Amino acid sequence: MEAVNANNFEAVVLKHDGIVVVDFNADWCGPCQMLKPVLEQMATENPSVKFVGVNVDQNAALAREYGVMSIPCVVVIKNGQEITRHVGLASKTDLQNILQGIQA
Repeated sequence: MEAVNANNFEAVVLKHDGIVVVDFNADWCGPCQMLKPVLEQMATENPSVKFVGVNVDQNAALAREYGVMSIPCVVVIKNGQEITRHVGLASKTDLQNILQGIQA
């Protein structure tokens, strides 16, 4: 999963033609660390979807811009526009259902 920051967020996420799953997280966040392998597995299973991570401690302004108040926060962006988000630890099934709904 590619790490993005305020400097490359627009190029990597907003200008991407398709779906990008953005994981707002922090190293100290237990649920974030539990979610990371789930997202990494989903990235290999969904090659048409881009998965990226944003460390909120290193990118506080970007987290504020996206209204991230709690982490983990998974924001799904399609063609530069936020489609949906999930706050808190999510199961792989829940995240797959979200993606399937967007891809349908």
